[in-house]
Amino acid sequence: MNVRDEKLYQVILAPHVSEKSTMVADKGNQVVFRVREDATKPEIKGAIEKLFEVEVDTVKVINVRGKMKYGKHPGKRVNWKKAYVRLKPGHDIDFMGA
Repeated sequence: MNVRDEKLYQVILAPHVSEKSTMVADKGNQVVFRVREDATKPEIKGAIEKLFEVEVDTVKVINVRGKMKYGKHPGKRVNWKKAYVRLKPGHDIDFMGA
């Protein structure tokens, strides 16, 4: 395993599960992931294809700004990056392992 392969394993942090991501998965064969802030589209595509053994059609990336918090302990949540990954027809990622 070379250095590039090791970096691919660190690009994907976690699947992002929400109402919107569930609707997107049902409607458009897309999966949403939380990724590193310095990750690029080709790195995300390579990591998904290598980790889950599927073919990726497109990758869209969104930078999510952290919310401001007010009250007793004011502050700001951290910024993070989200990737919408559209899979090619016939491919699917099963997180439940069924």
